[in-house]
Amino acid sequence: MVSDASINRLLEKSALGPEQIGLLNDAYERTLHALHLVDRNDPLTEIVAKKVIEVSQTGISDPARISELAVNDLER
Repeated sequence: MVSDASINRLLEKSALGPEQIGLLNDAYERTLHALHLVDRNDPLTEIVAKKVIEVSQTGISDPARISELAVNDLER
């Protein structure tokens, strides 16, 4: 998956390792796709990135599940 500046910028100073960052990038890309957000310069992409990170902090590590929960939260 292609990484994006929004989520990587937010994770820049985190203590997460490359594998965890890769999982979050995967979840982020899945979420953008599910929400039909193709313009990576859209300010909404940062909101999506923050939501993906927030969901992952609950202990869930499966990118598909993180994306599913993020989409559900964002669509409310």
